[in-house]
Amino acid sequence: MPSPLINAPDLTQRPPRSPRCRLGGLVILPRMLDKGRATAVAKQGAYHYNCPLDQRLLNFLGVDPDGLMSEIKLAKGDGELLGWILENANNKIAPWDIEQWSAYQDKRSPDSDAETILSFADKVANFSKTREDIKTWFDLLDLDDHASFGGKP
Repeated sequence: MPSPLINAPDLTQRPPRSPRCRLGGLVILPRMLDKGRATAVAKQGAYHYNCPLDQRLLNFLGVDPDGLMSEIKLAKGDGELLGWILENANNKIAPWDIEQWSAYQDKRSPDSDAETILSFADKVANFSKTREDIKTWFDLLDLDDHASFGGKP
């Protein structure tokens, strides 16, 4: 039974925070916490905690997703969860490394191979054939979140 004390967003009604939002300098973290809280109270909708994007962050820090979920279920706030993450991370990372990693993630685009580039272009085209400003994975996630809840792509 989920804790009634968890202040979880209802991700069937609105998206989680943008992957660009930062907590402790870390992109992705606020979004992952939103998805974790929503999962803990069965209001995650189409979103998935510990998805490949979340795993990028968890692997960078060396944090166990199940351990973090246990902490989320204790109804801790963002600051408390950040403290737990930093204390329990297997990889002790300097602030400048966090800044560089987050900046890279924010600018990461599908420039690795033709198949990935085509897949990205197809995903953007599902929303709009005329958008030229969607260049990064975070751009695509923000567009998907916006359009999924009734916004115009």
